Amino acid sequence: MNLIAPYLAPKRIRLDLDAGTKSRVFEEAGQLFAADIGLDATRVAENLGARERLGSTGLGHGVAFPHARVPGLSHALAAFIRLRPPITFDAPDGKPVSELLILLVPEKATEAHLQLLAEAAQMFADPRFREHLRNQDDAFDVYRAFADWPAITA
Repeated sequence: MNLIAPYLAPKRIRLDLDAGTKSRVFEEAGQLFAADIGLDATRVAENLGARERLGSTGLGHGVAFPHARVPGLSHALAAFIRLRPPITFDAPDGKPVSELLILLVPEKATEAHLQLLAEAAQMFADPRFREHLRNQDDAFDVYRAFADWPAITA
């Protein structure tokens, strides 16, 4: 297993969301964390939006990694959202984003936060992983794609 899978859960995976805007994506992410573990959905959305205003978390290839520090959080958490249709995210390649891995970390997180982001970047840099992920039709299969990386692309 890799670093990200232990922080992700099928309950925090939403497929084919028609969001239209970044703020709507962040609201939906807040709802996923609220429904699963009771975080304040509005606070999560506000923290993600505040981080995004510092600079786009769009990476290219249709992928973004919105992330934020959340006061009171004891450990990192992840969610995944697939958008239909993709939305503009100010990614460096100018392409719209359809896959978002959302990471929440404790307020004082440092090295662990950076390691999670680095692993996510490594996963999504692999076109075979992106294609495999895009071919999954339900939350559990998406979770398995994360849990089985890098073996699924070997």
